[in-house]
Amino acid sequence: MDLRDQLKNLFPEHEEQDFEMPEEAFKQKEPLVCKFEKKGRNGKPVTIVEGWEGSDEELKKISKKIKTTLGIGGSEKDGTIIIQGDNRDKIMDILKEMGYKTKRVGG
Repeated sequence: MDLRDQLKNLFPEHEEQDFEMPEEAFKQKEPLVCKFEKKGRNGKPVTIVEGWEGSDEELKKISKKIKTTLGIGGSEKDGTIIIQGDNRDKIMDILKEMGYKTKRVGG
């Protein structure tokens, strides 16, 4: 006699129901840091978004949204998004629309 049979004997009127665990939406704890950098890139300006705590797939989605909205190039790896040019304000606006907190670093 397994546990289900024992419970049926104890509670004969009870009907079994299927239960699914609700999926928790990912919530970024710390704000994403948006900074401007030229150092080590042959003088080419880039905007760097750091501090991502979620999955790599979600990071790629965010990066693609930024790149297609602004029509510029960039890449993402190791929780960092690198976008060509100084576009901090525009990127911060896009991230705020997507529901992420952002923090501007530097001038």
